Amino acid sequence: MTQSSAGVPAADVGDALEGGGVSHETRPSPLWMRPIEALSALLMLNITVLLLVGVISRYVFGKPIIWSDEVVSLSFIWLTMLGAAIAVHRNEHLRLSLFVDMLPPRPRAFVHAFALVAVAALLIALIGPAIGYAKEEWYIHTPALDLPNTFRVSSIAFGFIAMLAMVLIYAGRTVRKTDLALAAVVVAAIAGACWALSPQLMKLGTTNIAIFLIGFVVVCLVSGVPIAFCFGIGAVCYLAFSTHVPVTVVIGRMDEGMSSLVLVSVPIFVLLGCVLDVTGMGKAIVDFLASLLGHIKAGMSYVLLGSLFIVSGISGSKVSDMATVAPALFPEMKRRGHKPREMVALLATGAAMADTVPPSIVLIVLGAVAGVSIAGLFQAGFVVAMVLLAVLLVMARWKARNEDMHGAKRAPMRMVGRFLLVAAPALVLPFIIRSAVGEGVATATEVSTVAVVYALFVGHVLYGGIGLRRFYNMLVDTAALSGAVLLVLGAASAMAWSITQSGVVQQLSVFLTTLPGGWMGFMAVTIVVFVVLGCLLEGLPAVLLLAPIMFPIAKTLGINDIHYSMVIVCAMNIGLMMPPIGVGFYIACRIGGAKPDEVIGAIWPYLAALLVGVVIIAAVPWISLVAL
Repeated sequence: MTQSSAGVPAADVGDALEGGGVSHETRPSPLWMRPIEALSALLMLNITVLLLVGVISRYVFGKPIIWSDEVVSLSFIWLTMLGAAIAVHRNEHLRLSLFVDMLPPRPRAFVHAFALVAVAALLIALIGPAIGYAKEEWYIHTPALDLPNTFRVSSIAFGFIAMLAMVLIYAGRTVRKTDLALAAVVVAAIAGACWALSPQLMKLGTTNIAIFLIGFVVVCLVSGVPIAFCFGIGAVCYLAFSTHVPVTVVIGRMDEGMSSLVLVSVPIFVLLGCVLDVTGMGKAIVDFLASLLGHIKAGMSYVLLGSLFIVSGISGSKVSDMATVAPALFPEMKRRGHKPREMVALLATGAAMADTVPPSIVLIVLGAVAGVSIAGLFQAGFVVAMVLLAVLLVMARWKARNEDMHGAKRAPMRMVGRFLLVAAPALVLPFIIRSAVGEGVATATEVSTVAVVYALFVGHVLYGGIGLRRFYNMLVDTAALSGAVLLVLGAASAMAWSITQSGVVQQLSVFLTTLPGGWMGFMAVTIVVFVVLGCLLEGLPAVLLLAPIMFPIAKTLGINDIHYSMVIVCAMNIGLMMPPIGVGFYIACRIGGAKPDEVIGAIWPYLAALLVGVVIIAAVPWISLVAL
C-alpha cells in the first residue's frame, strides 16, 4: 500500500486527511467497491440536504425539525466508517513512509507485510468488541425517533469488517506469501509473549505507557502502519495486556470521539474544498490579486501569500490551498526570476500560516475535542493568521530585494475591475463564513452547509458548473477523506483516554506546572512538543492525541483556552512543514514540482519567521483574545 489512488504517496496525503478538498478523477472502482461508494455518496448528500432543510426550517420558518439531528448523527457515523473503508481501498490513510522507503527492497517488502498484518490483527481484535458494543446499545433509544442506538453504532463493526476484507484482499494480491507468513509469525509471537507476561506487566504501572503507548506506537509508526491504526494498536495492547479493562471500552471511546455533531462540518467543508477546486473559484481570487499587486517588488510573493490567506477562508485545507494557488502563480514568478526552491518554500510556509483562517478544519476538530468555543477559535484564528502573514510578508520582501522588475507593468484599472467582478462572488464567501460563525449567527455546521450550496450555485452559474459524474466523484472523495481523518480522531480519543486512566497525566501535570518561568515556560515546552509531533504524526493526530491532556494543565496555569489553541495549532503547522520529516513539506514540493533536496535550504528562513510569529503569539495573549 505504497501509492494512493490519486497518485500521491501515502505519506504525502496527510493534509488531505486534514481537510482534503482535492477532488480526484479516480480510476473505475472494482465492482465490489461500488455499492460502498454509492452508499457513502448517498449518505453525504443526505447529510447536506438535511442540514440545509434544517437551517431553512429554523431560520426562515422558526420551526426546527426535532428529528433531523438524529438522522444526521446516524448518517454521519455510517459515512465515517464507510469512508474509512474506502480510504483503506484507495490507500489514503495517513502514514509515515519515510523510514520504510530508506530500506533496501527486500527488507522493505517484509516491513510492508508486517504493517499489513498488524493492521489486520487490530481489526480482528476489534470486530468482536464492536459487535458486542452494538448489542449493548440496543436498549438505548433515540429521544425523537425512538430508534435503538444499535442502528447507529453497528456501523463501527461493519466498517472494521469492510476494512479487514480490503486489507486481506490487498495483501493476497500484492505481498509475497513468505513475507506474509513470517510477518504473521512475528505479530503472533509478540502478542503471545505479551499475553503470557500479562500478570507481570500489570505490576509495572505507568511503565506500560512507555511499553505500549509509546514503544508499540513508535514501532508501528516507523513500519508504515497508518497513524489511526498505530493509535488503535497502542490503546488495545495497553488495555488487553496490562489492565483488567475490557477492550470494548476502546469502541466506546472511538464512538464518542467520532460522533459529535460539531464534527459533521468536517465532511461539509471537505466538500466545499472540492467545489472550490473544480469550479475555479480559487483561481479567480488569485487572478484578481495578481492584477492588483503583481507589478510591485515582491508583488507575486505578496499575491501568493494573500491568495493562500483568502482561499484558506473557503476550503479549510492546506492541500487544496496549495493546489489552487501554485499552478496559477508559479509560471509568472519563474518569469520574474524567482527560483523554484524559493517559491515552494514560500508556498509551504504560507499554507502553514493560513491554517488558522476560518473555516479551519483543525480548529473545528480541536474545538470539539477540547471543548473550546469554535466561534471564538474562528475569531482568534483570523487575527493570529494576520500576525503570521505579516512576518512572512517581511521575509518575502527581504528575499525579493534583488528581484528583476524589468517588464513588470501595472495592470490597467479596467482589467483589475474585470478580475474583481469575476472574483467577487468567491471573495465574499470566506467573510460570510467567518462573520456568521464568529458572531454566533449560526453554527459552523450550518454555515458550512449554506456555503456549499452557495458555492455550487455560483460555480454553476459563473465558473463553468459541475457535471453529475464529477459531483458523484466529489461526494465519494469527501467520504474517503473525512473517514480517514475521523478514524484518526476516534483512535486518538481511545489512546488519550488510556493515557489519562493510567494516572501519568497527574504526574505530568505536577511536572509541567512547576517548570521554571511559570506559564511562559509551559508555553515554550508546548511549542517544542507540538513542532516535534507535527513532524512525526502530522498535525491533526498530534493535536487530537495531546489536547485532552495538555488543556487541563494550561487551564491550571491560567492560560486561556483559545490563546493556548492558537499556539499549539501554529506550532504544529511549523512541524508539519519542517524537513526532512514533515509531511506537508513533501506535499508542497510535489505540488510545486521541486526536488525536496533543493527546497530544504530555502525553507529554513521562512520557518524561522513563522517561529518568531508563534513566539510573539504565545507571549502576547492579547493577539489571540482581542477579537473575542
